[in-house]
Amino acid sequence: MLPTVARVLDLEVMRRGLPQVVAGADRLERPVRWVHVSELPDVAGMLQGGELVLTTGIALPEDRAGLARYVRDLDEVGVAGLVVEFGRRYFDSLPRALVNAAEQCGLPLVALRREVRFVAVTEAVHALVVNAQLEQLRVSESVHQVFNELVVEGAEPPEVIRQVAGMAGAPVVLENLAHQVLAHDSAGRPEAELLEDWERRSRGVRPPGRTGHDPRSGWLVTTVGARGQDWGRLVLVQDPGPLPEGEAHPHAMLLERGASALALNRLVVRDRESLERQTHRTLLSGILTHALTVSEVALRAQALGVPLEGRRLVGVVLRQRRGPIPAALEAQARLRDFTELAAGAVRACRLSALVGALDDEGVGLLIALGAQQDEHSALDSFSATLRRMSADAGREGADAPGPVVAVGSSVGSVRDARRTLLEAAQVADAALHDAPGGGRTASYYRLPDVRLRGLLHLLRDDARLQTYVERELGPLLAHDAEHNGQLVQMLRIYLEQGRNKSAAADAAHLSRPSFYDRLHKVERILGVDLDQVESCLSLHVALLALDAVRR
Repeated sequence: MLPTVARVLDLEVMRRGLPQVVAGADRLERPVRWVHVSELPDVAGMLQGGELVLTTGIALPEDRAGLARYVRDLDEVGVAGLVVEFGRRYFDSLPRALVNAAEQCGLPLVALRREVRFVAVTEAVHALVVNAQLEQLRVSESVHQVFNELVVEGAEPPEVIRQVAGMAGAPVVLENLAHQVLAHDSAGRPEAELLEDWERRSRGVRPPGRTGHDPRSGWLVTTVGARGQDWGRLVLVQDPGPLPEGEAHPHAMLLERGASALALNRLVVRDRESLERQTHRTLLSGILTHALTVSEVALRAQALGVPLEGRRLVGVVLRQRRGPIPAALEAQARLRDFTELAAGAVRACRLSALVGALDDEGVGLLIALGAQQDEHSALDSFSATLRRMSADAGREGADAPGPVVAVGSSVGSVRDARRTLLEAAQVADAALHDAPGGGRTASYYRLPDVRLRGLLHLLRDDARLQTYVERELGPLLAHDAEHNGQLVQMLRIYLEQGRNKSAAADAAHLSRPSFYDRLHKVERILGVDLDQVESCLSLHVALLALDAVRR
């Protein structure tokens, strides 16, 4: 870091001049970028900011207005401070007009009561400045080297975050746009203390720009994203307090480099799987993205021993029921094992199918059924076999419901294969938060089980949905977070009661006047009319979407 005014005054060469701070004593932590010696009264026009100005005052204006203007000009250009040496123009004290102007502007004003060699001061200070710049370059080079290696090695997000936290010596959190924690490193501090009530705390920290410091919380925040698509924030958690005046945060570059590594990881990460599974995955991906033509898919599948033409095709997507840890950050080995387990169940049931990882969370299958095969029997047999194999492998407990098996509508041609896979993916994501069993007789899920909640759950990681939630409910969520209120819950009860205010008041266990008052407050905060059906519909969808992104 650059030397401050206080550090400069503590130099031996300055102490020989018996420095006395006569104004701006509370601004001595200003960084000094350079030292400039000048006797010109209009020197401000030659400066760029951050300079410590040394003068004997011999050519300063004599009138009060001129002295005040001289100080204001220096302050406006952003100098670090003004040092005036006694012995040429001033001998015992500085003009009151000069001191008053410096106090009003908050500009450090220092009197040297004994003569010093200005050239010795500039040499000493410039040595500190150059050393600070060299140290900054050294640190920058070290940081870039570390993160370049992480990117080249394909480091996972937890490793990147651990590196940032280690170099900064402070906790680091990666969150999505809905302020939900994706990964973190507590840097030796209590984990519960770091993550407690995270969403509410994070919502209150919105520094300007893509990277910014919030002095109230002490947090340094940078946006994470690539190719114009932001998907999260990286947060360095430190104690509250402002930065030294004019100084950038010392860890800003480190945090930005970590965010870049996370963004690149999201773009280039690849599954570590067998060659067979890679080939199957490539075909499934080609179907979903239109990267392969219908004839190419049919030809390559035939060469793999999975004939698709002349068959009934059924898309199936498998998801593992899991805890709160995001699947995107789970070990790649777990997904690889799950894919091989699904392939084993296909072989055990003597089915013909393409089997491969669709994303970081689940496995996709395109099952090709012959004319004599019953669709329901084949799917039921596959689901039961997969559940049994999963339990035998120790992936599920004996009484556990097993992985989610979601099935799309069967189609009669390769050209329609994409539709059945996409339908199965939507059903799978919706079924993840469905209660296991739930009175259903089938061992797998199909489209009739999916409604609006399922659709929103499917889109929960989409930045556009998270933006919609923030746009519709952000002010209300922020108000509740700041005042520990329950206005969001009041709005939810009102909408769930079909906009019946009396019934909603009873459900909220409030008197009608109290409940009505809360609804009016909701209207004022959100700027909406709750008597308008369209406004209520938009808010209801936003609440359901909020549930989806929080789940």
